[in-house]
Amino acid sequence: MRASPLLVNVAALGLGPGARRHVSRAGPLDGPAVTGSSVPDGAEVEVDVMLEGVPGGVVARGEVVAPWQGDCRRCLAPVRGELRSRVLEVFERSPDPEQTYPLMGDQLDLEPLARDAVLLELPQVPLCSEGCLGLCPICGADLNRGVCGCQAEVGDPRWAALDVLRQD
Repeated sequence: MRASPLLVNVAALGLGPGARRHVSRAGPLDGPAVTGSSVPDGAEVEVDVMLEGVPGGVVARGEVVAPWQGDCRRCLAPVRGELRSRVLEVFERSPDPEQTYPLMGDQLDLEPLARDAVLLELPQVPLCSEGCLGLCPICGADLNRGVCGCQAEVGDPRWAALDVLRQD
């Protein structure tokens, strides 16, 4: 088994209480996804943090950068982007699973921190552009490429009986 590129040996950094060290790591992060977007499998995620020793643990403060992909929610065109997430997290020898990450001996793994940061920043409704016109509800043509020629306004058939009452 290969060691994770996001694993940091805290003892080698000499991180006693009050000591600070800058750490920059990059490695693959498979699978983070939300409905609508995901990090491509095997994509490199960059973690750039300042580690500070505190009694009983380490504080990581910095940024996580990752590519993402998805389909536009309006026109279904493939969309790609890059997300940046600010992080401020604590690694402890006796972690609270809801609030801190584990410090395992002299090792801390930045992968769970990166995964959580990415999941929180992935767009749930990716758009190719804010002005995307989407697809024609009648014929399915991409309206960003031009008008399709379908009837512009189609009424709800449940209200068709009331059309006879309409006065022009």
